Amino acid sequence: MKPIYFISFFVCCMFFFTCSSDDTQTPEEQQEEEEQEQQPETIYFPSLDTTALWETKSIADLEWNTSELQPLLDFLEEKNTKSFIVLHHGKIVIETYMNGHNDTSPWYWASAGKTLTATITGIAQDEGYLDINAKVSDYLGTGWTSATLNQENLITSKHLLSMTSGLDDTTGDGVSSDNLQYIADAGTRWAYHNVYVKLQDIVAQSTNNTWDAYFDTKLKSKIGMSGSWIPLNDLNVYWSNTRSMARFGLLIYANGKWEDQQIVSESYITAATNTSQDINLAYGYLWWLNGKSSYHLPQSQFEFQGELTPNAPADMFAALGKNDQKIYVVPSKKLVVIRMGEAADDSNFALSNFDNELWEKISSLTN
Repeated sequence: MKPIYFISFFVCCMFFFTCSSDDTQTPEEQQEEEEQEQQPETIYFPSLDTTALWETKSIADLEWNTSELQPLLDFLEEKNTKSFIVLHHGKIVIETYMNGHNDTSPWYWASAGKTLTATITGIAQDEGYLDINAKVSDYLGTGWTSATLNQENLITSKHLLSMTSGLDDTTGDGVSSDNLQYIADAGTRWAYHNVYVKLQDIVAQSTNNTWDAYFDTKLKSKIGMSGSWIPLNDLNVYWSNTRSMARFGLLIYANGKWEDQQIVSESYITAATNTSQDINLAYGYLWWLNGKSSYHLPQSQFEFQGELTPNAPADMFAALGKNDQKIYVVPSKKLVVIRMGEAADDSNFALSNFDNELWEKISSLTN
């Protein structure tokens, strides 16, 4: 019987050893697995084929507060919203249409489209066509304002990007030379002014192209946007469907990159989405910035203390348009949030009480 016991013992040992070997990883294998787990999730980009599926994430997968979704949607509908999209690291978490709108309906960006102009200006600079620190008259010639030559030559493209041209903002939206009147030296006064649209002329002149053609080639087609620029009196307003606005927001969230192509330099996006001057700390290159100690508003020289949108994350920055057209980008939360529609309450130029109310609802959902 002893041989039988020995064989049984030997078989058991072999079985135990084999099982143990299957369950045991080498240090190299363990390190490889840990590195894979630690690798950050890559940003998702939807196909340039707009008929292709845009991948989604569920609220449950993100461990958000699902009970707060319906209150958010009810609030949006009550506040005259037509469309609302939330992206998380590029994937759609929420996409909803209401009040007679659908996924193909075009809508105006209003002043949220200023950030399109800022981005194209950056692309033209990246390509060597212009320098935002050069004076505007280098591209448009002298006499584009009614200021004296010395006063006019102080104004650079960067001043147009940062709303510090020093031109009078009380004369309306007209950008004829007669209407562009000196009130202060460039860089010494912040005022929300339609003169920024001269950047489109600067891009056209410096690239020897039309604004629309350069925009379509260098931005619109490269990220799969739809839409077009529609002249409206002295304004040039972009119209598109909501997903096109979300695509642009995603490009900015990705620091100017789309898939493996750098559309606009990361250094320019960094400059555009940080304080551009020392007067209105909450303003970059036509982008509004949260988390600053003070801010200015359109049609006012008053400095307000506190953050632009207290209920939003401090690192949020935004494209804000008349009647509550919104692109919010929040790097810390991996979020891009889009809202299109009629004015939530009263007609407004850019920022409104709606921003803070909306972010209270979004924060309840995502925190």
